[in-house]
Amino acid sequence: MNVYDFDDTIYKGDSTANFFRYCLKKHPKIVITFPSTAWAVFKFYVLKIGTKTQFKEVFYRFLQYCDVENDLKNFWDTQMSNIKSWYTQQHKEDDVIISASPEFLLEIPCQKSGIRYLMASRVDPQTGKYTGENCHGKEKVRRFYEKFGKDSVIDEFYSDSYKDTPLAEIAVKSFMVKDDDIAPWQFR
Repeated sequence: MNVYDFDDTIYKGDSTANFFRYCLKKHPKIVITFPSTAWAVFKFYVLKIGTKTQFKEVFYRFLQYCDVENDLKNFWDTQMSNIKSWYTQQHKEDDVIISASPEFLLEIPCQKSGIRYLMASRVDPQTGKYTGENCHGKEKVRRFYEKFGKDSVIDEFYSDSYKDTPLAEIAVKSFMVKDDDIAPWQFR
C-alpha cells in the first residue's frame, strides 16, 4: 500500500488554512476568536508553553461560528481541483492518507477521490476539541500500526515535510514532494 500526507503533498496548499479563510469570508464573526488565537500563538511558538494539540484547540474555536456541514460541502466543491494530477494518475484502491489536519475536513476529498483509508487528527467539528493527539510525527506511525498492524508494509510514502521522517523510515521507498516535483527522500 502507498501512504500519503495530504496538505502540500497531494493537495495544493494547506486545507486547514484555506478552510479557515473560506469560513472567515462567510462568517466574519470569527474575528471574535482572534485575541485568544493570537495569545495561543504567542504562548506556544514564543514562550514554548503547551502542546501543539492545545494550541490547535484554541485555533479551532472558530468552528463554533460556522455552519460546518454546509461550509465543508461548499468549500470542497471549490477545492477538489487542487488535488494534484500526479496523484490522481497513480491512485490505488488501498491508498492511505495520514494527516495532521482534522479528519472531518478531509473526509469529503477522500471520498470524492476514492480514498478509503484516512487517518487524521480527531477534532470535534463543532467545538474544535481533540479526541487524542494531533496526528503528527511519530503519532502518524502509531496510528498506522494501530489500524493496519505491525506487520503491514508501506510500499511508498509521500510527504512535503521532513517532520514525517518517522513514516518515511518504515516505508520501502519514500519521496519528498515539492509542488509537482517528486524526489527520493534524503535521510539526514
